[in-house]
Amino acid sequence: MIWEYFEKNFVLVGTCCYSLSVPVLNMLLNELLCISKVPPGTKHVDVDLSSLPPTTAMAILLYNRWAIRTIVQSSFPVKQVKPGPPQLNVMSQVQQEKELTDNILKVLKEQAADSILVLEGALKLNKDLYVHTIRTLDLLAMEPGMVNGETESSTAGLKISAEEIQCQVCYDLGAIYFQQGSTNAAVHENAKEKFFKTKELIAKNGSSSLHFTIDEERLAGYCQACGVLTSSSDDASQQATPYSQIHSCMKSGNYQDLVKIFLEDNLTLSLPVQFRQSVLRELFQKAQQGNDALDEVCFKVCVCNTVCDVLQGRTIDIQFCQLFLKPSKEKIDFLLEVCSRSINLENASEALKRKMAAFLKNLCLGLEDLQLVFMISSHELFIKLLKDDERKLLVDQMRKRSPRINLCTKPVTSFYDIPASASVNIGQLEHQLILSVDPWRIRQILIELHGMTSERQFWTISNKWEVPNVYGNVILGIKDNLTRDLVYILMAKGLHCCAIKDFVHAKQLFAACLELVTEFSPKLRQVMLNEMLLLDIYTHEAGAGVSGERPPSDLISRVRGYLEMRVPDIPLRQVIAEECVAFLLNWRENEYLTMQVPLPLVQTNPYVKLGQLLAATCKELPGPKESRRTAKDLWEVVVQICSVSNQHKRGNDGRVSLIKHRESTLGIMYRSELLSFIKKLREPLVLTTILSLFVKLHNVREDIVNDIAAEHISIWPSSIPNLQSVDFEAVAVTVKELVSYALTINANNHFWLIIQADIYFATNQYSAALHYYLQAGAVCSDFFNKMVPPDVYTDQVIKRMIKCCSLLNCHTQVAILCQFLREVDYKTAFKALQEQNSHDAMDSYYEYIWDVTILEYLTYLHHKRGETDKRQIAIKAIGQTELNASNPEEVLQLAAQRRKKKFLQAMAKLYF
Repeated sequence: MIWEYFEKNFVLVGTCCYSLSVPVLNMLLNELLCISKVPPGTKHVDVDLSSLPPTTAMAILLYNRWAIRTIVQSSFPVKQVKPGPPQLNVMSQVQQEKELTDNILKVLKEQAADSILVLEGALKLNKDLYVHTIRTLDLLAMEPGMVNGETESSTAGLKISAEEIQCQVCYDLGAIYFQQGSTNAAVHENAKEKFFKTKELIAKNGSSSLHFTIDEERLAGYCQACGVLTSSSDDASQQATPYSQIHSCMKSGNYQDLVKIFLEDNLTLSLPVQFRQSVLRELFQKAQQGNDALDEVCFKVCVCNTVCDVLQGRTIDIQFCQLFLKPSKEKIDFLLEVCSRSINLENASEALKRKMAAFLKNLCLGLEDLQLVFMISSHELFIKLLKDDERKLLVDQMRKRSPRINLCTKPVTSFYDIPASASVNIGQLEHQLILSVDPWRIRQILIELHGMTSERQFWTISNKWEVPNVYGNVILGIKDNLTRDLVYILMAKGLHCCAIKDFVHAKQLFAACLELVTEFSPKLRQVMLNEMLLLDIYTHEAGAGVSGERPPSDLISRVRGYLEMRVPDIPLRQVIAEECVAFLLNWRENEYLTMQVPLPLVQTNPYVKLGQLLAATCKELPGPKESRRTAKDLWEVVVQICSVSNQHKRGNDGRVSLIKHRESTLGIMYRSELLSFIKKLREPLVLTTILSLFVKLHNVREDIVNDIAAEHISIWPSSIPNLQSVDFEAVAVTVKELVSYALTINANNHFWLIIQADIYFATNQYSAALHYYLQAGAVCSDFFNKMVPPDVYTDQVIKRMIKCCSLLNCHTQVAILCQFLREVDYKTAFKALQEQNSHDAMDSYYEYIWDVTILEYLTYLHHKRGETDKRQIAIKAIGQTELNASNPEEVLQLAAQRRKKKFLQAMAKLYF
């Protein structure tokens, strides 16, 4: 029974609200009022709670608390559930329940003022109340008639203390006051008072009460919001928070301080990215309303956001590209100031420095004005972040573009100074040993330590020193203690430097270790040669490889030699084989992988086999149907990796149940290993091929509604013999991860952006889908200043954009997009224009319509509705001379292209 829940949780109305429907709860709480002997028809606001029995007062309190919470909950936006196939009986039941809920909510809102007064009155009660339990209900059954007085059942229920009641009631009152504050700002003071009182009671009594629960994270959010909305100039504690300061700056128009707050937050990163974007959107809206002075503020805030995105590894927003289309000295000065103040070079990690360096380098490559390029390249931050060879490479690239360029290439002096003293104690020497990355100094410290004590194993003094298990067993087998410590520490420090991309020190440490082990262990010598090969791969990929410079032939030969190595008893790390195959694929060594790699290697090494199939498939693209045999082989290997092994198990009751193992061992590797390998690839054609394969595998699913489009999708088989064996959930997850990864490699690949958009479309995230459809068009058309290629905006893409706009109730956008189709879809356009509840700019979009038939229909429609102003706008649009049907085809095409450009740019500003 529901009353058992009352016994366990006083906050029934707080939790049940989300699990039971409003009509059911309304019925149950009215039943509670009846059982608790509240006379029917009595207005709760007219009742003195202090004069009622405890259980009766509690019933009234519970009902009014539920009423307030239901009103607050109904004000929250609810995501629309995607309707399934229409079923008349179910639809009628849902409709009836919705109408019943609306009627109850209407009554509750009319009585809201009374419910608030009841709860305010409850705060004045200084006595404990009781909730009915199973026992009190039994006692009630034995009591005579409707007697509204103290009885045994009145105090036999679950006792709720006065402070617990006050805490919960304060929270509910705060929530309703906060909701009402949207129309009456003064009410926020009441909400603030109630929320802070709730916070005070929780701090006093603890949040682990058995009889109520309050979402403390939401309470903290309420308190912060109230603090911002009610803050005054003398409220120092609230003004100290960035939210309050930003709210105050926006309200007062103090935009100079606003930029300062954003700039300071680039170091602390306390503001969420969504909040930063919302402030920028609000500034853009104010600027578009005619406040030209805000253009500079928008640029400065956008720059702060962009640098923050760069440091956190996010894609640069297209708004920055728009605002930076015409760079100036002042803009570059401010950008460099933001970059300098957003990173503390002394404490910043190598990863942060690399991100900032890459940003500045790409900025130089994107500028045409050589004076602006010189401003960046001669800046102190630029010189400190880019090494000599990186700056020289950039200079060469810029010189190829223009022989007159002269960039600053002043070298940066760097040194590593470690104090050394023979008289320090063991603790100080161990500390130096942990910090040092100088191989000679490490050897000297270990000699001193072993001279002081022979009982310690110094390779254990730091838990950060980690060596793979396959190597650890060999190293720890060295008998000499000093040699064992030295080899272990040199390798561990080298691997750590490699992990943090400090390749210079890693090479020094590995070289010293190689020299040491060569004297006594051929096995460890080969291990070090393998690790140095991996280090050289990493060094090239992070350095010259970034700019597209091919690796030296010596390195390619060493990679091939490693794959073909057949030395027995050598411990091998799997990651080296992965990186070697990925390296060959990234540098298009397809000829070796397909024709020259030894057959035994393909049969024994799964990564070589996968690399061979990928290379062969890429090599034959595009090709005739006969060349699709390799594509079929790759398809079968990946399908097997993504398959699940099903086992049937008979239970004690004789029934047979199906057990699915997500990670199948039937394939050449696990799906997680395949995904890890793919994320080492960055060659566009290889990524496109594997992405195309997974998209096709995703589309093969029987219950798929919306296919995802991809390049070269026709080369894959169109069916799978054993469809039920494929784990399609894992395939869907893999497609999403692969697209996200691919866009980190190249955020401007329009085909990858279309795949990302299709994924959002298939999952009913229509606003996000439009964002990526528009971004795909923007990146391949210079932000729509050129025509979007027809293989990007195909009819299928346009139709999906139309559906997105339709489901977002942007019906005028639907009508305009119908013109983009090869054959204008008048039926859909006319139907959309008939909709009067449109969430877009409606008649403001008429200037983007070039199809005279649609404009004539608009004129007729507005005349029929008596909408004179809108009819005049449509007449003005249709009266433009460039749309005259007698014009040459070239003039009409130019007029259409001009309107396409303006419309798509307007859409981009709306959805980016």
